[in-house]
Amino acid sequence: MSIENVRAYFQQFGIADRIREFEVSSATVELAAVAVGVEGARIAKSLSFKVEDKPIIIVVAGDAKIDNSKYKAQFHTKAKMLTHEEAHSLIGHDVGGVCSFALPEDVKVYLDVSLKRFETVFPAAGSDNSAIELACGELEKYSSNFQEWVDVCKAWQ
Repeated sequence: MSIENVRAYFQQFGIADRIREFEVSSATVELAAVAVGVEGARIAKSLSFKVEDKPIIIVVAGDAKIDNSKYKAQFHTKAKMLTHEEAHSLIGHDVGGVCSFALPEDVKVYLDVSLKRFETVFPAAGSDNSAIELACGELEKYSSNFQEWVDVCKAWQ
């Protein structure tokens, strides 16, 4: 199970006990906001794409949407999201629990600046009923294969 991989990954940092599991689904921004008890914008949604046949994850604020022109300027290709099957096989997390933790080495992680307006955000922790509260600096520190902060979103400003 993916959440177990994330829990094991977090053990090395001493933060595994910060994972919150819910009785209800947190698979969408709206559901996660209700489960956690915060505004949807503070849910850090992890979006998975393919760039040059390699999977990447971009973590964005819950109220942000990918801006195709900014995405293309950053990654030099059109935004093409992974299918549910690709997410499972290439990233190791199922849709609804995709996160930037405990990833294969070839999955690069980018964090969008839309997150930086919050003191803390709530990304999933590998399942469709989990989250962990992290400051943006912690999200950067604990994300597997972190590359850089990017500005590829719209609709949040």
